[in-house]
Amino acid sequence: MTSSTSHKLSISEKLGYSLGDAAANFVWRSSFFLPIFYTDTFGLSAQAAAILLLVVRLTDGVTDIIMGAAADRTNSRHGKFRPWILWSAPVLGLFLALVFTTPNFSDTGKLIYAYIIYFGLTLAYTANNVPYGALMGVMTSSVKERASLSAYRFAGAFGGGLLVMGLLNRLVSEFGQGNDAVGYQRTMMVFAVLLCVFCFITFKTTNERIKQKTRVQGSFRDELKDLCRNLPVILIPVLGLSTVLISLTQPDWGWNIKLGACAVCLGAFMLTAYIRGKLITKDDKQLTSTQLDLKDLLRNGPWFNLLLIGIMFGIFTVVRPSAATFYFKYVLEREDLIGVYFAITLGASFAAAIVMGYIGKFFSKKILFGAAFIFGGLFSIAIYFVPADQVTLMMSLATVSEFFAGFMPIIFYSMLGDTADYSEWKNKRRATGLVYSAGTFINKTGHGLAGAIVMLVLAVYGYNVEIASTIQDSLEGIKLLMSMIPAGFCAIGALLVLIYPLTGEKMAKIEQELRVQREQS
Repeated sequence: MTSSTSHKLSISEKLGYSLGDAAANFVWRSSFFLPIFYTDTFGLSAQAAAILLLVVRLTDGVTDIIMGAAADRTNSRHGKFRPWILWSAPVLGLFLALVFTTPNFSDTGKLIYAYIIYFGLTLAYTANNVPYGALMGVMTSSVKERASLSAYRFAGAFGGGLLVMGLLNRLVSEFGQGNDAVGYQRTMMVFAVLLCVFCFITFKTTNERIKQKTRVQGSFRDELKDLCRNLPVILIPVLGLSTVLISLTQPDWGWNIKLGACAVCLGAFMLTAYIRGKLITKDDKQLTSTQLDLKDLLRNGPWFNLLLIGIMFGIFTVVRPSAATFYFKYVLEREDLIGVYFAITLGASFAAAIVMGYIGKFFSKKILFGAAFIFGGLFSIAIYFVPADQVTLMMSLATVSEFFAGFMPIIFYSMLGDTADYSEWKNKRRATGLVYSAGTFINKTGHGLAGAIVMLVLAVYGYNVEIASTIQDSLEGIKLLMSMIPAGFCAIGALLVLIYPLTGEKMAKIEQELRVQREQS
């Protein structure tokens, strides 16, 4: 076993680790098809689908934080994080098949089924992917090796995504023979088997080298109760924002209700600021272990900044792929090209993951992240002005935009490790699982908001697959979802990157001082 101080990871370990995110992307990329599956195959309205995607993602946020704390407090002969990857894989594969199954239920029964199964899928995904993400933070203490590992990770992610996006429609057609409900179910069964195999390889080929002390006061059950009591400081603002989005999906609700939702959102942010102030000013001796972890997070300015960046990049990277199925089907009237589009754009993201390993040696993460937001947004804007008959030009612009989008998750998850190092350097304490779980929660919140935004825009434009005139009226909204709307979130993301404080020079200093600090402890 390589020591934590030698930093260097083998190619086989990096490749093995990358397969874990290839497995996760069988679930993640398949979720891009959920909006059109729920409306056109499963039979939900756009409004019902919007609320479903949003509500389940919020509960997913709660489980993310709990999972992070649970992983930090796990002690087994295989480590803290690797066992979860192995145990959760079969359950995740099962729910992947079930979420794309259309039961012969009433409309109400279908809606209840969708909520239960989709929640089960997100819970299993959390149990698998949060420990997987945190594993990166304990495989090596080298900032450069972590950046390299992140590039391998997302090469695997884009490779798995390429399989899904390039083959899903073809497999649905082949397995279903005109019955999309059957086609989706059988396709997901194939992906589920591959998912389990890849997770097993990740478990067998990786090692946890950085040992972190776990602050535990009482039984795990007591720790879990304590964590749940303190979660509102992170969840309240997300609930407030979701209240506004849910109100906007309801065309029958008056503006007084919508304004009331905005007031609730503002109050949620003010309450969060008050709770945060009370927590961080308390003496450490008066706090429980989970409160100490949360206090470290809430005083971690770079981590807070990165959470906001995560929301922006999460929305940007999901809105357009989620809208693309509608765009090709109704705007371009070339549904046959959806698979080609996804294959090309994911190929661009895959190329970005490869290129990142080289250009990361010459440019800081901050500069690369800012450039990715700026150029990704500019090429998104250009898509709006492309006529419907210029399919090649539209695909070319989207491919370049996706190339820059491909840098974002690589840099983001590498930066999460940097903020964990910053917290350990500043507070002499480390909670890797919680840092990553809170980061992935906020990123998944961005993804959930993106899915809800797609459904929200369609609902505002009156989209109903059973009424042809509403589809025609929705074309402008679909075009905006492919171009201007994601570009707007890019602009906000670029501004947030500008004020991110952990420069390359700062992290080099932290890495050096942490090495000395760990050797002395």
